[in-house]
Amino acid sequence: MDDESLEKRICVRFRIPDAEIRYKKEKFFIKRTDFIDEPLPMLDMSRGGIRFFSRELLKFDSIVTVKITVLEEKEPLILRGTVRWYMMNSDPTYKYQLGVQFLPYGEKKDQNSSQTLARIITLEQKYMDETMIPENPPESF
Repeated sequence: MDDESLEKRICVRFRIPDAEIRYKKEKFFIKRTDFIDEPLPMLDMSRGGIRFFSRELLKFDSIVTVKITVLEEKEPLILRGTVRWYMMNSDPTYKYQLGVQFLPYGEKKDQNSSQTLARIITLEQKYMDETMIPENPPESF
């Protein structure tokens, strides 16, 4: 699946109640082996990306791996992506909102797996009716 087919304006955004995010940053050629300790609340997601609260600011264009824990799922979803936008948040607990665009899906190195995309589609079908969100993310995403 190519990047254009997952362009944000054609991807349905949906919420998963009680879903949590953990991430780890990648720096240059070094990948961190551990995710942040405290889970963060997920705001919404789509096949193309995810929006969540964060206590720390992640730099624009930085590569991150996100682990999404959904209560009904046995295994978390693990995806790599690029920080595409960030903004200040009024909540003092979570100072930022972050938008991460997932890397393409496929079987090549540095791509997210096709199996993960299939799991996201299943979650989308389950949650989209009750949680559909009108498209209105920040312009830089």
